[in-house]
Amino acid sequence: MKAVAVYPARHSVEMVDIAEPRIAAPTEVKLRMLEVGVCGTDKDICAFAYGTPPPGRDRFVLGHESLAEVVEAGPGVADLRGGDLVVSTVRLPCSDANCAPCRAGHYDFCITGRYREHGIKDLDGFMTEFVVEDRHNLHPVARDLREVAVLVEPLTIAEKALIEVREIQQRRHWEAGRERAVVLGAGPVGLLGAMVLVNAGYQTYVYSRSPKPNAAAAIVEEIGATYISSEQTAIDQMAEQVGNIDLIYEAAGAPQFAFDVLKRLGSNGIYVFTGVPRAEKPVEFDTEPIMYNLVLKNQVVVGVVNAGPQAFDNAVRDIGVFAARWPHALRAMITGRFPMEAFHDPVMGKAGGIKNAIEISPAVRP
Repeated sequence: MKAVAVYPARHSVEMVDIAEPRIAAPTEVKLRMLEVGVCGTDKDICAFAYGTPPPGRDRFVLGHESLAEVVEAGPGVADLRGGDLVVSTVRLPCSDANCAPCRAGHYDFCITGRYREHGIKDLDGFMTEFVVEDRHNLHPVARDLREVAVLVEPLTIAEKALIEVREIQQRRHWEAGRERAVVLGAGPVGLLGAMVLVNAGYQTYVYSRSPKPNAAAAIVEEIGATYISSEQTAIDQMAEQVGNIDLIYEAAGAPQFAFDVLKRLGSNGIYVFTGVPRAEKPVEFDTEPIMYNLVLKNQVVVGVVNAGPQAFDNAVRDIGVFAARWPHALRAMITGRFPMEAFHDPVMGKAGGIKNAIEISPAVRP
């Protein structure tokens, strides 16, 4: 079967032929891959910034944002049948008996660093025709979400962030008004984060570079949030427009910008970092006001990476909510679908748009 494989040592990304997998355990499920989303992580891997093959191999299959259809289930799987849609988790636990998070099922908090990630670290990804995966790692998705379900995995980042934010907010023992949130960046993670926050009741603003009109701004306004261009509105002006900022959800991966905005986080505010910066020149920022605010305003800064089972379950639930609430805006997130043979353009080329996907097995959509 065909697959898109990365060869880190020789700096090559190629279409290859690999063996079709077979079910080898009772709880395994054979999947026909339908779509694989492309994100900045994939592009960085294909620029050979990182990415690790399984031990003893010189290549690994790319892709971690998946949507698949069940082909066959092992005898130990009672709740999935042929034709069901599923999304796979990305990170799998390490094997260290002393890693409490992994042993408790929270492997997105692994403390050993020896976790494995599909299409990223020590594990093949999903940019291929068929995959066999354990039932434990699969999350069923309703058939009528076929058009948008490839967005579930990137949505999990915001879902995990909201879980963390709600845990932190338990420190507040007073009645709160409608909270204000600012999302930095209007890429897929930022836009999905804005949807999560609007749906959770936040008065939400998206602060991103491009002036209006643009496709991302149209989505922001369609979901009831406010779009502000950083090219037209300085950070201090943005903060004055918003008022006390209760939550900043960073999804830009731009360190200088991120730390400049951190200075405007409000009293008792929470700042969530999700972006992984590329190698850039050193960031310059004034540490005194940041430290002053963190202490005297009881602020919290938290980083969020990957996502665990609960975030996947929440994402599957909420993608259905978003599809019912904002059908056009959600569909508009996916601006390009490419056949696997044309992987180069979205993964290594200059394909534009908000979110591109590789269409592995085109199928009739509802």
